[in-house]
Amino acid sequence: MPLPEVSSRPKVGGFPAKHAPRLPAASAPRASERLRLAAVVLAGFCTFLGLYATQALLPLLRRDFHADVLAVSLTVSASTLAVALAAPFAGVLSDRLGRRPLILCSAAGLCVPTLMAASSRTLHALILWRFLQGLFAPGIFVVTIAYISEEWERLGVGTAMACYVTGTVLGGFCGRFLSGLVAAHAGWRAAFLVLGGLTLLCWAAMWRWLPPSRRFRPAADWAAPLRAMAGHLRNRALLAAYAGGFCVLFSLVGSFTYITFRLAEAPYRLGPSALGLLFTVYLVGAVITPFTGRLIDRRGCRAVQMLGLATSAAGVLLTLLHPLPLVLLGLSLCATGVFICQSATSSYVTSVAGSSRSSAAGLYVTCYYVGGSVGASAPSFLWSWGGWPAVAMLVLGVQSLTLLLAALFWQERGSDRGASPGDPVVV
Repeated sequence: MPLPEVSSRPKVGGFPAKHAPRLPAASAPRASERLRLAAVVLAGFCTFLGLYATQALLPLLRRDFHADVLAVSLTVSASTLAVALAAPFAGVLSDRLGRRPLILCSAAGLCVPTLMAASSRTLHALILWRFLQGLFAPGIFVVTIAYISEEWERLGVGTAMACYVTGTVLGGFCGRFLSGLVAAHAGWRAAFLVLGGLTLLCWAAMWRWLPPSRRFRPAADWAAPLRAMAGHLRNRALLAAYAGGFCVLFSLVGSFTYITFRLAEAPYRLGPSALGLLFTVYLVGAVITPFTGRLIDRRGCRAVQMLGLATSAAGVLLTLLHPLPLVLLGLSLCATGVFICQSATSSYVTSVAGSSRSSAAGLYVTCYYVGGSVGASAPSFLWSWGGWPAVAMLVLGVQSLTLLLAALFWQERGSDRGASPGDPVVV
């Protein structure tokens, strides 16, 4: 009896290979790439989800803790000051320890103070937890930028960075909006529980979806970035850009922190949920900002910086009027102008830094967030004296100083480049 013929062809799913259903060869890589991009979006989202969350809660915190404007404004400035202190060292640590481990450890660490803020019984305890939130944030956003630049092919960096920037904008908006919405119904402590829970979910997804670095090479010299920073501090063009970054975030944080006090009072009397919704105006700027790069390519960083300052100043002037729609329009112009300035300034920093651009960018981030920290607290003295008009005049003065710095010290160079999606706007 003849033996049955045994095919030598490999089988797939029980079928001979030639009869097996054909699977799209690129389906797995495409799915993997989508998950990797999703992890990058979540990295940006969770970093900025809690950073400015108390801006929508300031009038509520002022009432609950029976505190003055300066005291509650420290819940904003504490986190931004911590970012400024930690940012230069986040890149140095990641150069030695690796990108993915530091991103995941920082995201896990960020969950703890966010959740613990809900347990605060005093304003001082809340400020401490907010400071710890800021310390963990640079380990995510500074290192994610380095991770993207290393792990994506040259033609894919722009797409990946655009996804990251989208995550930062959505995180910044959702943090303010959700904190106000939740606080209006369940109190501000519940808002921190929600934000902490979302951060934990983001960490879990990033742990699952963010692949290990393939191209990372540990730095051999710890001191090299520090030497580069010392050189940057002797560069007049960079110092002018750093001062511009300080003024830019000062204007944004100062405007959006103290306008909430004005809109919480008569005749507006907006509650926490409405104040959280106020930050929808950020999305207008986020839509317009990506087109700034082409304008920088044509006109240069200095001209676009001045355009952004003029736009933002016009917005601040509109907020001095009484109709609420005009106030909202003014805030939209203020945010849009600041985002344009941020794109121009970050592009200028990379164009004049020469070598060691990462350390130059780290110092810029420090000055930028120091400006935000000062902008959250310093105007409180003027608020107690003259209310919103006095704060608005201070912001306009700072913007005038920024314009003067750009006019006197910024030098247009042939290497100036536009703010492509690879130039992250972090707010």
